[in-house]
Amino acid sequence: MELSGIFDSHCHYDDHAFDEDREDIIGRLLSDGSSVCALMHAATNEASSRFGIGMSRKYANYYTSVGFHPECCDELPDDPEAVLRSLLAEEKGIRAIGEVGLDLHYDGCDREQQIGLLRMQINVAKEHDLPLIFHCRDATEPFLELMREMRPRGVVHCFSGSAEVAREIVGLGLYVGFTGILTFKNAKKVKKAFEAVPLDKFLLETDCPYMAPEPYRGRRCDSFMISEVAKVGAEIKGITPQEIIDAARENTMRLFAINS
Repeated sequence: MELSGIFDSHCHYDDHAFDEDREDIIGRLLSDGSSVCALMHAATNEASSRFGIGMSRKYANYYTSVGFHPECCDELPDDPEAVLRSLLAEEKGIRAIGEVGLDLHYDGCDREQQIGLLRMQINVAKEHDLPLIFHCRDATEPFLELMREMRPRGVVHCFSGSAEVAREIVGLGLYVGFTGILTFKNAKKVKKAFEAVPLDKFLLETDCPYMAPEPYRGRRCDSFMISEVAKVGAEIKGITPQEIIDAARENTMRLFAINS
Protein backbone atom coordinates (compact mmCIF):
# COMPACT_ATOMS: atom_id res chain seq x y z
CA MET A 1 0.00 0.00 0.00
CA GLU A 2 1.34 3.43 -0.94
CA LEU A 3 2.13 5.71 1.96
CA SER A 4 0.37 9.07 2.16
CA GLY A 5 0.66 12.35 4.03
CA ILE A 6 4.46 12.69 3.79
CA PHE A 7 5.75 16.04 5.11
CA ASP A 8 9.35 16.62 4.11
CA SER A 9 10.56 18.79 6.98
CA HIS A 10 13.84 19.84 5.34
CA CYS A 11 14.54 20.22 1.63
CA HIS A 12 16.66 22.34 -0.72
CA TYR A 13 14.86 22.57 -4.06
CA ASP A 14 16.85 25.70 -4.85
CA ASP A 15 19.93 23.52 -5.29
CA HIS A 16 21.48 23.42 -8.76
CA ALA A 17 20.73 19.69 -8.90
CA PHE A 18 17.11 20.66 -9.65
CA ASP A 19 17.81 23.34 -12.26
CA GLU A 20 16.56 21.26 -15.18
CA ASP A 21 13.27 20.01 -13.71
CA ARG A 22 12.54 22.03 -10.55
CA GLU A 23 9.02 23.16 -11.41
CA ASP A 24 8.09 19.74 -12.75
CA ILE A 25 9.16 17.83 -9.65
CA ILE A 26 7.65 20.31 -7.18
CA GLY A 27 4.40 20.27 -9.15
CA ARG A 28 4.30 16.48 -8.99
CA LEU A 29 5.20 16.44 -5.30
CA LEU A 30 2.41 18.82 -4.33
CA SER A 31 -0.25 17.66 -6.80
CA ASP A 32 -3.57 16.17 -5.69
CA GLY A 33 -3.16 12.50 -4.95
CA SER A 34 0.59 12.69 -4.34
CA SER A 35 2.00 10.78 -1.38
CA VAL A 36 3.69 14.04 -0.34
CA CYS A 37 1.43 16.62 1.32
CA ALA A 38 3.86 19.42 2.23
CA LEU A 39 7.45 20.68 2.04
CA MET A 40 9.60 22.82 4.32
CA HIS A 41 12.35 24.75 2.54
CA ALA A 42 15.50 25.14 4.64
CA ALA A 43 17.15 28.40 3.66
CA THR A 44 20.92 28.85 3.81
CA ASN A 45 21.48 32.52 2.88
CA GLU A 46 19.60 35.59 1.66
CA ALA A 47 19.06 34.29 -1.89
CA SER A 48 17.91 30.92 -0.60
CA SER A 49 15.55 32.65 1.83
CA ARG A 50 14.01 34.67 -0.99
CA PHE A 51 13.64 31.50 -3.07
CA GLY A 52 11.68 29.89 -0.23
CA ILE A 53 9.47 32.94 0.19
CA GLY A 54 8.70 32.92 -3.52
CA MET A 55 7.81 29.24 -3.54
CA SER A 56 5.62 29.57 -0.44
CA ARG A 57 3.65 32.28 -2.24
CA LYS A 58 3.24 30.04 -5.27
CA TYR A 59 2.32 26.76 -3.55
CA ALA A 60 -0.07 26.50 -0.61
CA ASN A 61 1.79 23.59 1.00
CA TYR A 62 5.33 24.88 0.42
CA TYR A 63 6.60 26.41 3.65
CA THR A 64 9.88 28.18 4.27
CA SER A 65 12.48 29.29 6.76
CA VAL A 66 14.88 32.22 6.45
CA GLY A 67 18.37 32.44 7.82
CA PHE A 68 22.12 31.99 7.44
CA HIS A 69 23.90 28.63 7.43
CA PRO A 70 27.19 28.48 9.38
CA GLU A 71 29.08 27.56 6.18
CA CYS A 72 28.01 30.93 4.74
CA CYS A 73 30.01 32.95 7.26
CA ASP A 74 32.47 34.01 4.55
CA GLU A 75 29.63 35.30 2.37
CA LEU A 76 27.49 37.16 4.87
CA PRO A 77 26.00 40.58 4.10
CA ASP A 78 27.46 43.51 5.98
CA ASP A 79 24.61 43.38 8.50
CA PRO A 80 23.07 39.88 8.56
CA GLU A 81 20.74 40.75 11.42
CA ALA A 82 19.24 43.65 9.46
CA VAL A 83 18.76 41.40 6.43
CA LEU A 84 17.14 38.70 8.56
CA ARG A 85 14.78 41.20 10.12
CA SER A 86 13.88 42.63 6.72
CA LEU A 87 13.03 39.14 5.43
CA LEU A 88 10.81 38.50 8.42
CA ALA A 89 9.04 41.83 7.94
CA GLU A 90 8.44 41.09 4.27
CA GLU A 91 6.69 37.74 4.64
CA LYS A 92 4.28 36.83 7.45
CA GLY A 93 4.08 33.18 6.38
CA ILE A 94 7.65 32.25 7.34
CA ARG A 95 7.56 29.27 9.70
CA ALA A 96 11.12 29.09 11.06
CA ILE A 97 14.59 30.57 11.16
CA GLY A 98 17.18 28.30 9.64
CA GLU A 99 19.22 26.57 8.56
CA VAL A 100 21.43 27.83 11.38
CA GLY A 101 24.00 26.22 13.64
CA LEU A 102 27.64 25.25 13.97
CA ASP A 103 29.86 23.43 11.49
CA LEU A 104 33.48 22.84 12.51
CA HIS A 105 34.13 20.09 9.96
CA TYR A 106 36.65 22.02 7.88
CA ASP A 107 40.02 23.36 8.99
CA GLY A 108 40.02 27.10 9.46
CA CYS A 109 36.40 27.44 10.57
CA ASP A 110 35.88 30.57 12.64
CA ARG A 111 34.17 29.06 15.68
CA GLU A 112 33.53 32.36 17.44
CA GLN A 113 32.05 33.94 14.32
CA GLN A 114 29.71 30.97 13.90
CA ILE A 115 28.66 31.12 17.55
CA GLY A 116 27.98 34.86 17.27
CA LEU A 117 25.88 34.35 14.14
CA LEU A 118 23.94 31.54 15.81
CA ARG A 119 23.30 33.56 18.97
CA MET A 120 21.94 36.44 16.92
CA GLN A 121 19.57 34.21 14.98
CA ILE A 122 18.32 32.46 18.13
CA ASN A 123 17.58 35.84 19.71
CA VAL A 124 15.69 37.02 16.63
CA ALA A 125 13.73 33.76 16.54
CA LYS A 126 12.73 34.22 20.16
CA GLU A 127 11.56 37.78 19.45
CA HIS A 128 9.33 36.48 16.65
CA ASP A 129 8.26 33.32 18.52
CA LEU A 130 9.66 31.12 15.77
CA PRO A 131 11.37 27.73 15.98
CA LEU A 132 14.79 27.17 14.46
CA ILE A 133 16.17 24.55 12.08
CA PHE A 134 19.58 23.60 13.46
CA HIS A 135 22.64 22.25 11.66
CA CYS A 136 25.38 20.68 13.79
CA ARG A 137 28.45 18.99 12.32
CA ASP A 138 31.57 18.14 14.31
CA ALA A 139 30.45 20.64 16.95
CA THR A 140 28.30 18.65 19.36
CA GLU A 141 29.62 19.97 22.65
CA PRO A 142 29.70 23.71 21.85
CA PHE A 143 26.31 23.34 20.19
CA LEU A 144 24.77 21.60 23.20
CA GLU A 145 26.37 24.15 25.53
CA LEU A 146 24.61 26.93 23.66
CA MET A 147 21.31 25.01 23.64
CA ARG A 148 21.53 24.53 27.41
CA GLU A 149 22.16 28.22 27.88
CA MET A 150 19.64 29.72 25.44
CA ARG A 151 16.90 27.05 25.39
CA PRO A 152 15.50 27.75 21.91
CA ARG A 153 12.69 25.85 20.20
CA GLY A 154 13.43 23.88 17.06
CA VAL A 155 14.79 20.75 15.40
CA VAL A 156 18.31 19.39 15.04
CA HIS A 157 18.20 18.25 11.44
CA CYS A 158 20.00 15.36 9.71
CA PHE A 159 20.87 13.76 13.02
CA SER A 160 23.76 11.28 12.94
CA GLY A 161 24.83 11.23 16.57
CA SER A 162 24.44 8.82 19.44
CA ALA A 163 21.35 7.80 21.38
CA GLU A 164 22.75 9.64 24.41
CA VAL A 165 23.03 12.93 22.50
CA ALA A 166 19.56 12.40 21.00
CA ARG A 167 18.12 11.98 24.50
CA GLU A 168 19.77 15.20 25.66
CA ILE A 169 18.43 17.08 22.64
CA VAL A 170 14.92 15.85 23.40
CA GLY A 171 15.42 16.69 27.08
CA LEU A 172 16.19 20.26 26.04
CA GLY A 173 12.77 20.41 24.34
CA LEU A 174 14.08 20.08 20.79
CA TYR A 175 12.98 17.74 18.01
CA VAL A 176 15.33 15.42 16.12
CA GLY A 177 15.28 15.16 12.30
CA PHE A 178 16.19 11.92 10.51
CA THR A 179 17.20 11.51 6.85
CA GLY A 180 18.04 8.65 4.51
CA ILE A 181 21.06 7.92 6.72
CA LEU A 182 18.65 5.86 8.82
CA THR A 183 18.45 3.31 5.98
CA PHE A 184 22.21 2.87 5.53
CA LYS A 185 23.48 -0.57 6.51
CA ASN A 186 26.35 0.83 8.58
CA ALA A 187 24.17 3.37 10.43
CA LYS A 188 23.81 1.37 13.66
CA LYS A 189 24.37 4.46 15.82
CA VAL A 190 21.65 6.43 14.04
CA LYS A 191 19.22 3.52 14.33
CA LYS A 192 19.80 3.38 18.08
CA ALA A 193 19.23 7.15 18.25
CA PHE A 194 15.94 6.81 16.37
CA GLU A 195 14.90 4.08 18.77
CA ALA A 196 15.66 6.39 21.71
CA VAL A 197 13.63 9.36 20.42
CA PRO A 198 9.94 9.34 21.45
CA LEU A 199 7.25 9.18 18.76
CA ASP A 200 6.25 12.78 19.42
CA LYS A 201 9.78 14.18 19.02
CA PHE A 202 11.10 13.15 15.61
CA LEU A 203 10.75 14.61 12.12
CA LEU A 204 11.43 12.97 8.76
CA GLU A 205 13.38 14.84 6.10
CA THR A 206 15.33 14.35 2.91
CA ASP A 207 17.88 17.19 3.04
CA CYS A 208 17.43 16.76 -0.72
CA PRO A 209 19.19 16.64 -3.08
CA TYR A 210 21.50 14.97 -0.56
CA MET A 211 21.19 11.87 1.66
CA ALA A 212 19.19 9.63 -0.68
CA PRO A 213 18.10 6.51 1.22
CA GLU A 214 18.64 2.91 0.23
CA PRO A 215 17.90 1.65 -2.42
CA TYR A 216 18.49 5.06 -4.07
CA ARG A 217 21.80 5.84 -2.39
CA GLY A 218 24.11 7.83 -4.65
CA ARG A 219 21.25 9.32 -6.67
CA ARG A 220 19.67 12.75 -6.41
CA CYS A 221 17.26 12.65 -3.51
CA ASP A 222 13.68 13.97 -3.58
CA SER A 223 10.78 14.01 -1.15
CA PHE A 224 9.10 10.87 -2.51
CA MET A 225 12.01 8.87 -1.09
CA ILE A 226 11.00 9.54 2.53
CA SER A 227 8.83 6.42 2.30
CA GLU A 228 12.02 4.32 2.45
CA VAL A 229 13.09 6.09 5.65
CA ALA A 230 9.65 5.46 7.14
CA LYS A 231 9.89 1.73 6.38
CA VAL A 232 13.15 1.40 8.31
CA GLY A 233 11.82 3.59 11.10
CA ALA A 234 8.78 1.34 11.36
CA GLU A 235 10.97 -1.72 11.83
CA ILE A 236 12.85 0.01 14.62
CA LYS A 237 9.73 1.27 16.42
CA GLY A 238 7.63 -1.87 15.83
CA ILE A 239 4.77 0.00 14.14
CA THR A 240 3.65 0.49 10.54
CA PRO A 241 5.37 2.82 8.05
CA GLN A 242 2.14 4.83 7.77
CA GLU A 243 2.15 5.37 11.54
CA ILE A 244 5.72 6.67 11.26
CA ILE A 245 4.69 9.05 8.46
CA ASP A 246 1.65 10.23 10.44
CA ALA A 247 3.64 10.84 13.64
CA ALA A 248 6.35 12.75 11.76
CA ARG A 249 3.78 14.90 9.96
CA GLU A 250 1.94 15.76 13.18
CA ASN A 251 5.23 16.63 14.89
CA THR A 252 6.31 18.81 11.96
CA MET A 253 3.02 20.69 11.89
CA ARG A 254 3.15 21.20 15.66
CA LEU A 255 6.71 22.53 15.62
CA PHE A 256 6.12 24.90 12.70
CA ALA A 257 2.62 25.95 13.81
CA ILE A 258 0.94 24.68 10.66
CA ASN A 259 -2.78 23.96 10.84
CA SER A 260 -4.19 21.03 8.90
